Amino acid sequence: MNIDKSWHGKLNLVYAPRQNSTQLIYNHSQAPLKIQRPFYPEDEKICHSVILHTAGGVVGGDRLSAEIHLQANSQALITTAAASKIYRSNGFPAKQQINIKIDSGACLEYLPQETILFDGAVYRQDLRVELATNASFIGWEINRLGRSARDEKFLQGEMRSYTEIWQNNIPLWIDRQYIPGNDQVFYSPHGLGGKPVIGSFFVVGLTISQEIIKQARVFNIDNSDIGVTRLEHGFLCRYRGNSTSEARNWFTNIWQNLRESLLNRGNCIPRVWQI
Repeated sequence: MNIDKSWHGKLNLVYAPRQNSTQLIYNHSQAPLKIQRPFYPEDEKICHSVILHTAGGVVGGDRLSAEIHLQANSQALITTAAASKIYRSNGFPAKQQINIKIDSGACLEYLPQETILFDGAVYRQDLRVELATNASFIGWEINRLGRSARDEKFLQGEMRSYTEIWQNNIPLWIDRQYIPGNDQVFYSPHGLGGKPVIGSFFVVGLTISQEIIKQARVFNIDNSDIGVTRLEHGFLCRYRGNSTSEARNWFTNIWQNLRESLLNRGNCIPRVWQI
């Protein structure tokens, strides 16, 4: 493959409060990325958006980038239409860069569906969030390393994940993950422990009570490893196991609890997850 023929998908989204609702006031996209028409399944103040990847998968040399801006007091939930597939590398890395800016009083729930890395994929994903005072962010990432249904293990390639969340030029949470594809990392208890699914759920900018931490920890998961950690301005949940559904169910349980107890919102699961 000639790298000149690779995709460079782009999204630039701006949300703002208009007439007692949050509206997508600016939308620029470049294939293969596209955003569906916004909709409001729960409240006009909360704008739901679904990102599409029309090419069906990501190959070496592809670059995906998104700029997302929530203006003051806007409320949005963003997810993806399907799981992302990262194919075996052709000699070039695949990259995704997402930059999010959240102004004062705004809240973004950023909940993409899982990413599936084929054995031999070389992939880097970067997420940077800039929070203003009184802004909040809820997000997760779920990664499956190897196509387990085909008994495929992630023994070649690599994944790098860089997440940074800042508020007023102060770092609130910075996370670096590097997973090379080999037997030692895949089976080591200090690596994947033979479990191909890893995930992180993170909340920043909200005051988290001890009761919320306790409820997150009592979720019943067998044969998987979970952890819950308080951050200075939020909290972090980690999953290592065998099931993307199990990871998402746990994260969803915590997320719905947060919506009801801290955001005064109801139980609203994106319909696209059920397709």
